[in-house]
Amino acid sequence: MILTEKKPINEILEFLKEDKDVFLLACNGCPEAAQTGGEAALLSMKEELKKAGKQVAGETIIDFLCNKILVNMRLLRHKNKIEGSDSILIMSCGIGVQAVSNATNTKVKPALNTISMGGFQGLWPAEERCQQCGDCVLDSTGGVCPITFCTKSLLNGPCGGAKDGKCETDKEKDCGWELIYNRLKNTGQLDKLKKLHKPRNYKKMEPTSQLRKTTFYNIEQ
Repeated sequence: MILTEKKPINEILEFLKEDKDVFLLACNGCPEAAQTGGEAALLSMKEELKKAGKQVAGETIIDFLCNKILVNMRLLRHKNKIEGSDSILIMSCGIGVQAVSNATNTKVKPALNTISMGGFQGLWPAEERCQQCGDCVLDSTGGVCPITFCTKSLLNGPCGGAKDGKCETDKEKDCGWELIYNRLKNTGQLDKLKKLHKPRNYKKMEPTSQLRKTTFYNIEQ
């Protein structure tokens, strides 16, 4: 499984500050086991948003947000509410956020950070990847991960080698920042490119000593 933790509520409210109507979406897979997803966590988040003056336009729980076929089918049931919302706040790992971003033109916002488990990954096969960086920035990049889609994992735009929308290291691979730009353009969020990200804190990719003592990390316990 992939382990997640809730982002600080102040951080969540900061990137929701221009959004009044929010659709809540929770994963019932790995995050439910980590108590960051599922029904209980969704209801708790709903109450926090209401206290902050946000309107919860709708909500739903999907068993595995990394399963894009399931995501597309389930989101169709809420199409009108989602399209009428300013954004979707997603309680899942980075893979789930990216899968939802591929299924809708509504802005996606991550409610969780994905915590490193020492290289262990989810098992659903798809193009989305999560490097468990511990500090999800998918709100700023339109739901396209710059860590995994950019070969150099750049946080503040493409390198000088990108040409014709392709990566300089592989001419058959799309430039990650070309994908990010197009997604932001299509969702009316190009102003996000003005945000300057600080250098990555690689310490967040190291499992903490507390985590290594838990059954999430050591299944033999």
